[in-house]
Order: sequence, then C-alpha cells, then structure tokens
Amino acid sequence: MPPVKRGRRGASDVDEGDEEYRRKRERNNEAVKKSRVKSKQQTQDTFTRVKRLKEENQELEDTTKRLTKELELLKELFIATAANKSNPKFEGMDLEALLADTPDK
Repeated sequence: MPPVKRGRRGASDVDEGDEEYRRKRERNNEAVKKSRVKSKQQTQDTFTRVKRLKEENQELEDTTKRLTKELELLKELFIATAANKSNPKFEGMDLEALLADTPDK
C-alpha cells in the first residue's frame, strides 16, 4: 500500500496557503526583476566609465607625446643659443650635463 501524504493544514487552509504562496512568488519575482535591472544598470555604468577613462588616457598620452617633442625642441634651441659664443651668460657651463638631468623618452 502506497504511503498517504497528509498536509499539515485542513481543507480551508490549503486555499489560503496557495494564495499566500502566490503572493510570495509574485513578490520574489518582482525582487528578481528589480535586482536584474539594477545589475544591468551597474554593468552599463561600468562600461561607460571604462570608455570615458580610455578616452581620457589617450588624451593624456597624446599630451605627453606633444610635450616631450616640445621639450626636445626647446632643448635644441637652448643649446643653439648657448653655443653662441657672443652670449656670456652661458660661458663655462657644461650645457650637456645640465640638460641631462631632465628625463628623455
């Protein structure tokens, strides 16, 4: 003989239990939807931030390259000006050693 399943509630409690179960499921489904929307938004925000930071990084790298080229040009102009023997300001200075202190790329 198969075992008999017995509920813990009476017949009137079953309908109320079903209704309570449906309400709980509905609340859970809403919570899951809300959580998924929040997760998607956070992911989208992260991608947007990454894109913005990559663009900013590229701009900074471009600026660094431009300033490095400008520095090299200014060094060359300085050496050319200082090499002019008619300028007594730079007499006796080791210009190459002076400019070697600046980092080059």
